[in-house]
Amino acid sequence: MRHLDIDETVTDWFVAHRSPAWTDAMHAITTVGNTLAMTAIALIATVGWAIRREPVRALTVLLGSVVGYVVMVGLKHLFGRDRPPAPIRLVDIDTYAFPSGHAMMSAIVLGLVAVTVCRSWMTMIAVVASALIGVSRVYLGVHWMTDVLAGWTFGALWVAGVSAVPAVRRAVRGARRPAASASATSRKAPPPTR
Repeated sequence: MRHLDIDETVTDWFVAHRSPAWTDAMHAITTVGNTLAMTAIALIATVGWAIRREPVRALTVLLGSVVGYVVMVGLKHLFGRDRPPAPIRLVDIDTYAFPSGHAMMSAIVLGLVAVTVCRSWMTMIAVVASALIGVSRVYLGVHWMTDVLAGWTFGALWVAGVSAVPAVRRAVRGARRPAASASATSRKAPPPTR
């Protein structure tokens, strides 16, 4: 899979506007989005929900993050896109580029935490943090812009799908209960008198 012309244009712009201060900041930001940091955040959220006896929320974050990671790796191998040229990379990495793992996993992990917390401020933090992490990857020359856009898109879709599972289960259970109680009531009803 080849990158697009717009990818080169955006990457060239970032390379031309690099500075030591921005480079230090982008290195720090990109570290927040690495596998170790995202794993720590997912585990802390999972343990927190488990301690509060919220197993559905704990499993939503844990399984959603783990399976999301597997999907992300699978997508990288499926598309097999090369990263930007090595001379412009400010991070030593040589795996497939599409989609950006940092963008996708930050969207997934932070998005699932935000969904389980159910607070608008947490959602805002998740969006801003994931946006900054994605931009840092393009600035550092390790991803094309479309790698990052795809990472955010796949991540958002994954969070939406995982978040819908508990709601669907509740709806199915709710639909079964009236049918079960109606069935039980009809069995208990006395036979009609003649």
